[in-house]
Amino acid sequence: MKLALLSALVGSAAAFAPASTGKSATSLNVAFNPEFGGEVFDPMGLGKMYEIKGAFPNMFPHPQYMEESEIKHGRMAMLAWTGVWATESGLHFPGAPVADDWTNALGVWAREDPGGFGIVLALFCIAEGEGVSHAGDNFRGVSKKTPGDMGFDWMGMTKKLSAEKVERYKTVERKNGRAAMIAMASLFAMKSIPGSVPIMDLLGAN
Repeated sequence: MKLALLSALVGSAAAFAPASTGKSATSLNVAFNPEFGGEVFDPMGLGKMYEIKGAFPNMFPHPQYMEESEIKHGRMAMLAWTGVWATESGLHFPGAPVADDWTNALGVWAREDPGGFGIVLALFCIAEGEGVSHAGDNFRGVSKKTPGDMGFDWMGMTKKLSAEKVERYKTVERKNGRAAMIAMASLFAMKSIPGSVPIMDLLGAN
C-alpha cells in the first residue's frame, strides 16, 4: 500500500509543481494558469454555462462557486492523502480506533467512537456553513468573499508576506490540491476496480 501511495503521488505531482504567478486574466477569477500561458483552459465552456439564455434561473453554477469548490475539494483531498499516508505508515492517534484498511476506516471510527466522530462531523458542518452563510450565494455569483478565504489566519502569516508571494502560494495550493484530487481518485479506482490503474499493478501495489 505504501508503494501505491508513493506511485500515485509521484505520477500526479509532477504536472503541478509550483510556478511563478503573473497578471490576472481569467473569467474564473483565477490569478494565473502557468500551464496554458496565462490563458483560460476551458475547452467545454463549463465556466460560461451560467450565461446560457433560456435555462432555468440559477440552473448552472457561477464561476465563483466553481472556484470555491475546486479550492475546497483540493484541500480535502490533501488532508485525505495525508491521512491515508499516515495511517498506512502505522501512525495513529493514541486510543483511536484502528482499521485494517483505509477504505473502511471511516465506518470503523463511526462505529467504535461515535462521540468523537460526531464532534468532528459537527465541526465540519459549522465550517461549511460559515464558508457560505456570511458572504452571499456564490452559486449565483453574488458572494463578497474571496474564493477559498475562510478568514482563518490566526497566526497572521499572510500579513507578513508581499502580495506577490500571497498570490504565488495561492497558485501552489491550487496545483497541489489538483494533484491530491488526482491521487485520491487513483487510489479509490485501484481499490474499487482492479486493474483500472495499470501502474499500480506494475509496481505490485495492493
